[in-house]
Amino acid sequence: MGGEFDYIAWLRQRTPPDPRVIIGLGDDAAVLHPPPRALLATTDMLMDGVDFHLAEIGGVQAGRKALAANLSDIAAMAGIPYAVLVSLALPRDCPIAGLRPRQLAEQIDEGIRRLAAEFDLPIVGGDTNSWHAPLAISITVLGQASEHGYVSRSGAQPGDWIFVTGPLGGSILGKHLRFTPRIREALALQARVQLHAMCDISDGLAADLFHILEESRCSAVLRGPDIPIAAAARTLSQRSGRSPLEHALHDGEDFELVFTVTEADAQRLLDDPPCPELRPIGVCLAGSPPMLWLEDEHAQRRPLSPQGWTHPL
Repeated sequence: MGGEFDYIAWLRQRTPPDPRVIIGLGDDAAVLHPPPRALLATTDMLMDGVDFHLAEIGGVQAGRKALAANLSDIAAMAGIPYAVLVSLALPRDCPIAGLRPRQLAEQIDEGIRRLAAEFDLPIVGGDTNSWHAPLAISITVLGQASEHGYVSRSGAQPGDWIFVTGPLGGSILGKHLRFTPRIREALALQARVQLHAMCDISDGLAADLFHILEESRCSAVLRGPDIPIAAAARTLSQRSGRSPLEHALHDGEDFELVFTVTEADAQRLLDDPPCPELRPIGVCLAGSPPMLWLEDEHAQRRPLSPQGWTHPL
């Protein structure tokens, strides 16, 4: 029997046993041993023409990015990846000349497996179909809380310092395809200090920090001179007419982490940083409904719009 069933058999041959998995690929549902701590679940769908251009990047990179985006959500809660399910809607008319749907599926699987192996993540199920429309990849990642618990967006407090794990802006020049989810960084931070609130920067720093402020019912001020700006943001600024700082504040898909901690814990991180590019960029303030401010080098503040990437609905 050909088609989908041949593909499933091929996938099973490539999938080694895993102690977390009782029944994996090939049955109506996966059966897993429950993790010892709280179960996390996230899902994200990436589409050709919106999140990437398949004809430009190929199936391997598309698959890798789809998993990486989901793992970034697990990192945002300081979670540990546990299992992954993958669903594909394959284009019957592939934009890559000469590539059949089955070949594209194999490329996507390769990109997913390479990244899954980096994080000891078993692939336990999913679905595959085809249609006369662009590629869509839907991934669900299950995770578990670490021994220190999970981190949500709702715990920021007035007086907390705000940090980011790396430079921001200009991701469209390549980082949006090549980033590594900050799983290890999140766990290292959580082992060192108590993380009050955290979010991954997928829609832009201002937009994603504002999600924390909304859930935590507080406000914040960012210090413009302290925000780390990626070299790509400076390059993009020369083309866009927008400042590098604007790109760092509002560009999407940096996939760094933004988080808050007490002043005492902030000092511990500065004295012995567990992440090499960790930077303090602001402070949380009392005030709800939330307001976001940007402070310049002269300590002058202006309101900062929490704009960033949003999917039109």
